[in-house]
Amino acid sequence: MSAEHYFSAQPATADERREITVELAGREVVVTTARGVFSADHVDQGTAVLLPLIEDADAAGDVLDLGCGWGPIALSLALRRPRQVVHAVDVNERALDLLRHNAARLGVAVRASLPDEVDEDLRFTEIWSNPPIRIGKEALHDLLLRWLPRLAPGGAAHLVVQKNLGSDSLHRWLESGVLPGTSTGRTTTSKGFRVLTVRRGG
Repeated sequence: MSAEHYFSAQPATADERREITVELAGREVVVTTARGVFSADHVDQGTAVLLPLIEDADAAGDVLDLGCGWGPIALSLALRRPRQVVHAVDVNERALDLLRHNAARLGVAVRASLPDEVDEDLRFTEIWSNPPIRIGKEALHDLLLRWLPRLAPGGAAHLVVQKNLGSDSLHRWLESGVLPGTSTGRTTTSKGFRVLTVRRGG
């Protein structure tokens, strides 16, 4: 699979849809995926490391899945946290369409949007992401500098990054002062992936 799905609004590959069975929020569910979106055949390994950190919660608030693809993170948030408003953004319009379809199928509410469609004044109690590392360091930094400052006071962003694709250098960059008022720590390491958690002061 080429990297085109990271930055193409409309993937060139045919929109051939299929159903797969995956485990989300502790249950087996059937979702629809398609060519031209990230990890169309399964839950990506990095995402699989991140998902167990999403705990059941009764609190309200807005949360964001950044780079949602067909929706494993956003759907897990919606299944585990029915009182929260789950937002999901991606540049890939096919991915957003799949996520909307999957959310409706599972009976949960997810606001799937292109990045420019999200209210600029909205602040998130949490951001969850398996960020598109392969778009390159500069583009990745631009992406994170756009969204991480939108954490609400006391909020946290959880990013899963493969160790051999630069998790340690990303950690150093996040701690270098580019995001004033935040601190970054390593939450967990598993299967060659690290989860970095960026916390904003209250």
